[in-house]
Amino acid sequence: MFRLVAFTALFLFSFQLFAQNNADAILGTWLTGDEKGHVQIYKQNGGYFGKIVWIKEPLKDGKPVLDTKNPDPKKRSQPVMGLVFLRNFAYEGDDVWEGGKIYDPESGKDYSCKMTLRNENTLDVRGFIGFSLLGRTDTWKRVKN
Repeated sequence: MFRLVAFTALFLFSFQLFAQNNADAILGTWLTGDEKGHVQIYKQNGGYFGKIVWIKEPLKDGKPVLDTKNPDPKKRSQPVMGLVFLRNFAYEGDDVWEGGKIYDPESGKDYSCKMTLRNENTLDVRGFIGFSLLGRTDTWKRVKN
């Protein structure tokens, strides 16, 4: 009986460790589907966030590209490089992160978002309004360091 309890406890502990490790599988740097940028996904305060760490054309007229479409006039002078545009994602299991928002600096709009890790190097990022069925998916590839 003791062996059965010990084995069950070990199995559950191993499963919990796997689930926690799997939650961090999204961490790293990703190339966006249009290949115009790199996004670094990181963990902060228990949630997952992403910031722009590279853009193909970082300068416009010799100056850094700014977040000119931001609905907050105070933020329109901030550079797009370094912009945190993925916010507050939670790992839901089965290689899915949900509950977060994605900001589109090209339109200045926020969308609900769901991210699904297809494999260790492919991430589907789906922005939507209301329901996930009404949205668009962008497929990102992991950047090899």
